[in-house]
Amino acid sequence: MTASVTIITPMFNSEDFISETINSVISQTYKNWELILIDDCSSDSTLKIIQPFLEIHTNIKLLKNEVNSGAAVSRNKGVQLAKGDYIAFLDADDLWHPKKLETQIAFMQKENCHVSFTSYQLIDQDGKLLNTEVKALKRLSYPKLLKSNYVGNLTGVYNAKALGKITAPNLRKRQDWLLWLAAIKKSGKDARGVQEPLAYYRVHQNSISANKLSLVKHNYWVYKKGLGFSTLKSTWCMLVFLREHFFVKSKQIVKLNKS
Repeated sequence: MTASVTIITPMFNSEDFISETINSVISQTYKNWELILIDDCSSDSTLKIIQPFLEIHTNIKLLKNEVNSGAAVSRNKGVQLAKGDYIAFLDADDLWHPKKLETQIAFMQKENCHVSFTSYQLIDQDGKLLNTEVKALKRLSYPKLLKSNYVGNLTGVYNAKALGKITAPNLRKRQDWLLWLAAIKKSGKDARGVQEPLAYYRVHQNSISANKLSLVKHNYWVYKKGLGFSTLKSTWCMLVFLREHFFVKSKQIVKLNKS
């Protein structure tokens, strides 16, 4: 029997992109999936846009937060409701390649790994390719992931049947990094990276990665609040992170030749 996959998509004022995101899931060649949409009190037309999808596709479900709670809370609610053997994440402005699930689930089963991720490409706000690819490491250990987040959340999948349901601490930013740290730690073995680019990450002008001060602050809280490290250890880990981020991880970002 084909393994089932739950895809979790938090939404907040996502009217510009949510239709395209949902269609990238519907277009998957792998068909045994459910999509859980969690609306975080959107004030735009997000709910109106997704209504036709809910009426047509019984495997697309909607959950509404009573108060605006952030991505971590929304994703965790999705995880608790998930029925899939595998759990995947896709933000409301990102996209998947049609063969993403088919390729990745087959890879995980062949390699007998419980956590996997893939390479992905960058797109702009209009969905145009930016000729930039973020290459996945072939193997990713817990100590390596602790230095910097090498898992693009839109590409990550974990085996919930083997590991159980894994949630993230309630941090406003970088909670996905903590989730993948927890997943790898629980699996007891390295995560594996699919080299083929199977997702598309939308870059926004106000993205956190463009703000160096935010980069330091939010990543520091991963160590201090998320992992409970002491101030001294968190500071040391942050110094290691900055070296890894700018001098090591940057080598995974490859400029592609324009066709």
